Amino acid sequence: MRVKVCGMRDQANIEQIIALEPDFIGFIFYEKSSRYVGEGLDEEFIKSIPQHIGKVGVFVNSLPNYILSMVKKYDLQYVQLHGNELPDFCRIIRQKGVSVIKAFAIDENFNFGMLTNYKPHCDLFLFDTKGALPGGNGVAFDWKLLQKYDREKPFIISGGIHLDNLEEIAELTKTLPVYAVDINSRFEVAPGQKDAKKIGEFIQLMKKIKEDREIEV
Repeated sequence: MRVKVCGMRDQANIEQIIALEPDFIGFIFYEKSSRYVGEGLDEEFIKSIPQHIGKVGVFVNSLPNYILSMVKKYDLQYVQLHGNELPDFCRIIRQKGVSVIKAFAIDENFNFGMLTNYKPHCDLFLFDTKGALPGGNGVAFDWKLLQKYDREKPFIISGGIHLDNLEEIAELTKTLPVYAVDINSRFEVAPGQKDAKKIGEFIQLMKKIKEDREIEV
């Protein structure tokens, strides 16, 4: 499992998180989000983030030109589409050389069969909790619903992840292709401001689980 820390925007806080070496760091380009990056994100600083940490731009029903301009401006490696984007939209973005993560809001009524049309045009899926907001609701969905997934494409799990349910997520990896976990609101002291100490603890626990799993194998 890899770790994605999403909803970053404060440079000093980003520096703290980078020092913990997560696998991905996410920036939200959605104006209605309380974690919207705004105009204060220093593009040269973002470009200087070490290459082994994947930079993810999160967009909600944005126009392709805007998405691609932000990709270029901040040297993003991934675009996370968190709205109602159709498969053809994903194809257009991916053809421009950027990896696509398509997010889906999961509840008991979600039809996993509809993912088939997205598979050729996405690098990863992200499964989040269906709630009032496109993301960052801070609540986990019923992970038993993932048993309906065909396991063909790796995915990122999101929604209400924190230190207390890490072991439960680790169990999911035994039967499902969980590529990464996405942490956000449950590790915040304020919207967009992350608790570096808690995230550091989370990353260390993740590493321990991985090491223990390798010993078992």
